[in-house]
Amino acid sequence: MSEPPKRAVALNQGSAEIMLALGLADRMVGTATWTDPVLPELAEANAKVPRLADNAPSFERVLAVEPDFVAASFESVLGTGGVATRERFEELGVTTYLSPTDCGTKDNSGDGDGVRSTALTMDDVFREIRDLAELFDVTERGEQVVAGLRERLDTATRDLDASGVSILYWFANSESPYLAGCCGAPGVITGALGAKNVFDDTRAEWPQVNWETVAERDPAVLVIGDLTRKSQTAETAAAKIAFLESNPVTSRMRAVQGRRYVPLSGQALNPTMRTVEGVEKVAAALRGFGPLG
Repeated sequence: MSEPPKRAVALNQGSAEIMLALGLADRMVGTATWTDPVLPELAEANAKVPRLADNAPSFERVLAVEPDFVAASFESVLGTGGVATRERFEELGVTTYLSPTDCGTKDNSGDGDGVRSTALTMDDVFREIRDLAELFDVTERGEQVVAGLRERLDTATRDLDASGVSILYWFANSESPYLAGCCGAPGVITGALGAKNVFDDTRAEWPQVNWETVAERDPAVLVIGDLTRKSQTAETAAAKIAFLESNPVTSRMRAVQGRRYVPLSGQALNPTMRTVEGVEKVAAALRGFGPLG
């Protein structure tokens, strides 16, 4: 673009919260695809921006607000089968941006949530923050946001040794659960803590795995998505815990018997700046659980 965007739309909560953190609410004309409440410190700014849809909006709904820029966290939203392809937007003169956390080293061509050839790092998220800050000409603010996140990561992990602690990450769905593979946002959390993901032998982002296999791997800690959306079964942490404790297969797992649950927002389990929140909350929980290795 020859000049910074004036009418931006964020098609995913992750992109929206980065823009809000950069102080861009007055240049946003819409957001969509939310899994959780907005960060409390961004609530006032977010209230000024129209929500086009809780989930993916129609192409026509987005065009109705006359955007000059559209950003998304996931190719599933800004691509074939999503709101529209990048090419379709750009044919109409709307500049598009897809987060580096979901393109380049991630193959989204299959039916699932993609497969990573290279593990995600927080540097990928920091790149998105810096990219958007540069596009909107607020580079100094971008560096401030990145520095704040780095400091929080350092504080959360200082003097914590979780080596030997096995963790399972469950996003949603009780019948055929979506569990984290090695290399997405949960991999960032696990790596920062020095722990082990029990499904680190798959590069699929969120493979669906049967509960018998989960029980065989018997993780010490269960990190569970606490979502407010309503598109899968067992979205909330309470629903997940009720399932785990009533199911004859999962109820025998040591993490369930010890009630070692760590609820996280969907955004903390997605590759967003809130992945830092995931590191903080899992680190705090591990400290509270005591020795588990």
